[in-house]
Amino acid sequence: MKNTSEEYQLQVRGLEVGFNNKKNFTQILNGVSFNVQKGETLCIVGESGCGKSLTSLSIMGLLPESGGIRSGEIRFEGQDLTNQSMKEMSKIRGNEISMIFQEPMTSLNPVHTVGKQIAEAVRIHRNVTKKEAYERVVEMFELVGIPSPRERVHNYPHEMSGGMRQRVMIAMALACNPKLLIADEPTTALDVTIQAQILDLLNELKADLDMSIVMITHDLGVVSEMGDQVLVMYAGEVIEYTDSRSLFDNPKHPYTQGLIESIPKLQGKTEELPVIKGSVPNPDEMPSGCRFSTRCAFAKQECFVQSPEEVGTEDHPVRCWMYSGEWQKMTPFEGGESNDNSSSEAVDRQPIRD
Repeated sequence: MKNTSEEYQLQVRGLEVGFNNKKNFTQILNGVSFNVQKGETLCIVGESGCGKSLTSLSIMGLLPESGGIRSGEIRFEGQDLTNQSMKEMSKIRGNEISMIFQEPMTSLNPVHTVGKQIAEAVRIHRNVTKKEAYERVVEMFELVGIPSPRERVHNYPHEMSGGMRQRVMIAMALACNPKLLIADEPTTALDVTIQAQILDLLNELKADLDMSIVMITHDLGVVSEMGDQVLVMYAGEVIEYTDSRSLFDNPKHPYTQGLIESIPKLQGKTEELPVIKGSVPNPDEMPSGCRFSTRCAFAKQECFVQSPEEVGTEDHPVRCWMYSGEWQKMTPFEGGESNDNSSSEAVDRQPIRD
């Protein structure tokens, strides 16, 4: 992207993250890089197992003991978070950078009232009294649209609906006026009506609080509603990165094309939805070449051997051999078990180009 580094609130560069076991180190994230400008929303898209949540946990400094950052930088307002101590990160986490987790019922403590949990977070980061902290909780409940906020602060999580619990999580995340909010699948367990309300609420709060958002999702409907920029991940790698409009108007990577084609259409005949056959490979069983090669309808012989570099334009990079100068010279795939998605119908399709 064309912006200078000074304009970015968050910069992630060459992030490599993995887990140690008794025998070796298994790498999950492979050279993940992206930027977030102040006041914009970046959507990170991909199937389960693509590394979206692990990216967010790396930013927050919440990797499990067996996990670790092998290399790369995570710069927030010029400060490299990978060099911060646990004590220093605890001052940033929940204060300057906050996170909404996937399932509020498992994120909230069932033995404490929701008000007590948020007030505790406020007192950790703000020099306020217990009464002032509770007043802040009431204020936040009003802000996120929870009715009867003074009564609701005394509720336990199980006494609230899924939509209300999600609003509590948003109130908790925003209680200290963070500059950056990371939302990990914030509407997954909600029905479509409540989902729309939550997305509208996040957009309103983003504008009101002059806040940036990193939205992690597998739902392209959420992307079209929220995203300024979109990062598509597959098997721990960034495979496409552009603005939201360009992604939907001109998706380049075969994986991105497959995701968009699988969206149900309101017009036309009712037919079987296209699917991307197969599944994301296990980290211990990554293909030797392009990580998407075993599921790709366009794959050539070299795709199974050599991993593609990032190509395309500065505003729309893509990790795929089809957009390199080598594509026409490559050997067509002869068939076999390696490519289980190579139906004649799929092979006849042509890559989408500018």
